[in-house]
Amino acid sequence: MSARSSTIDKGIIIRRSLFFLVMIALTLGNLFTLFRGLNSPQAMDQAQIAREIARGNGFTTKLIRPAAYSQAETTKKSIVSFRKFEDTYHSPLNPLLTAAVLKVVGAADSGKWQMGDKELIFPLDRVIAAISTAFFLMAIGVNYLLIARVFDAKIAAVCAILMLFCESFWNYALSGLPQMMMLTLFSCAIYFVYRAIEAAAEGRVAMTPAVIAGVFFTLLALTHWMTVWIALGYIIFAAIAFRPRGIVAAIILLLLLIPAAFVMVHNTSVSGNPFGTAYLTLYNGLAGSEDEVMRTVNLQDNLNLNGIFSKIIRVALLQTADIIPFLAGIIIAPLFFISLLHPFKRKPIATFRWAILLMWCTTAIGLAFFGVTTKGLDPNQLHLLFAPIMTAYGLAFLSILWGRLEFVASTPALRNVHYVAVIILCSLPLLLTLPNRISAGIQNRDKGGFPYWPPYYAPALNLRLKKIIPENQVAFSDQPWAVAWYADRTSIWLPPDRAGFEKLDNAATDLDTAAAGILMTPSSYGMGNNMMDIAGKYKDFTSLAIDGQAMIATGSTNTSLYDKDRKLEPIVKRYPYPIPLLGYYVIFYSAKPVKANDKPE
Repeated sequence: MSARSSTIDKGIIIRRSLFFLVMIALTLGNLFTLFRGLNSPQAMDQAQIAREIARGNGFTTKLIRPAAYSQAETTKKSIVSFRKFEDTYHSPLNPLLTAAVLKVVGAADSGKWQMGDKELIFPLDRVIAAISTAFFLMAIGVNYLLIARVFDAKIAAVCAILMLFCESFWNYALSGLPQMMMLTLFSCAIYFVYRAIEAAAEGRVAMTPAVIAGVFFTLLALTHWMTVWIALGYIIFAAIAFRPRGIVAAIILLLLLIPAAFVMVHNTSVSGNPFGTAYLTLYNGLAGSEDEVMRTVNLQDNLNLNGIFSKIIRVALLQTADIIPFLAGIIIAPLFFISLLHPFKRKPIATFRWAILLMWCTTAIGLAFFGVTTKGLDPNQLHLLFAPIMTAYGLAFLSILWGRLEFVASTPALRNVHYVAVIILCSLPLLLTLPNRISAGIQNRDKGGFPYWPPYYAPALNLRLKKIIPENQVAFSDQPWAVAWYADRTSIWLPPDRAGFEKLDNAATDLDTAAAGILMTPSSYGMGNNMMDIAGKYKDFTSLAIDGQAMIATGSTNTSLYDKDRKLEPIVKRYPYPIPLLGYYVIFYSAKPVKANDKPE
């Protein structure tokens, strides 16, 4: 071995060792010192469904959406039990895999995972985040293999570093949402898409890798039903690119339809609709708010399609205008679209980009109907999946332009400067926030971390509310996902009108699962909401939503608005006892007085 190759080998070993050390440090730091708990309603919802599966209760949920209950009641033609209520909102794969992990760690027994008196973070939150983070790390590895095969190891290494230091990826990984699992499955799928394209370019049969890609796209669709739009793009590409034409596409379509048929039959039996409650997410894109329809008991009103074309165009334009945030904030990723104009010499590379573009376009069309936003952690964020491979094309295109500059060609030391510049720029959002996060994490290390407050405060639900609500009763709440996950109690999403509330309240009483009370949190009055937003969202229950804030502002319980609202007189009589769980920021309006030991009289 020459001295030069020995030096190169040592350099590679040192760089890779450093990468893995940083990866381990970021992973452990984010899961322990910097971890703040889950902060996504959909993540908590899937987590509590997974726990029910681990307990042997099947795909049931403790979060009752009034719309879902109305569907089930109409289908069964009778009142439906709130206990072991079957979910038709989520795709099954992520809860099933999470359930397996929860079963292994003993999470089926809630007593084993009870919070300590001084803890602020629910222990199982870390387990959920760890699962998602593991998929994130796997996605980095898969993308490295893919990009190294498409381009070279240098571009693959830079992409791996950009993923590792990407704040958006870490936010989704720690949220518990299935995006990281989806990223891994999507990366595996397009790896085999590229293998199929290579085979076709060399005159070989592309059937095997193309179908394997279809299997991964099927698993992807079972993780998030919106990814069917990605699979649709691949089916169209396969029908055009692979011979015998149409055969591969037909096999992939069949792979998608077989498991989908089982899910649709189950959904129809439960909700009367093959798409279950999930189809109501159309309101996000076409009517502006999924929350409003999910809290509605009466689903007889048709979907408001006024201005449908303008709404679709608005969301479509949003996806192009905010393309950098959608692509995980990696500024180099949008260069993928410019790279479409470059004539890459290798045919597989040139063809592969059109497959990526087609899948991205069908995804953008789907999201134009169902809605997506850059605000917070959007469960419909699918553009994130395209970020690594688009980044690779962007880097390749930038490298070509950089290499053609005369001063770069004449100065070998400058050949990799553009990589360093891109890494620094893309890493800044994460690196700039680290000092404050580390400081806060160290200060709260004895308590397990600092929670996402407002609106979530696990101790109030796990240590107090859980004791107040008997296991055989339900509760109404403005954050029922948190009650279901932290308090491990069945919770009904608070309807916007009194008639809907009374219908569900009476049904619970008739089924011997009478509601124990109503929980109100910053989910209703906080998070930047103004009075018009609160009144529009909570309508008949506006006074209840702002009741705690009124008492905090005046420092007196005599200023309570809830018990002075004539519209709510029957409800006030039913739930007359306000119990502050965290000052008057979190209040439980109980049907019975509660003693000091937190148990109803």
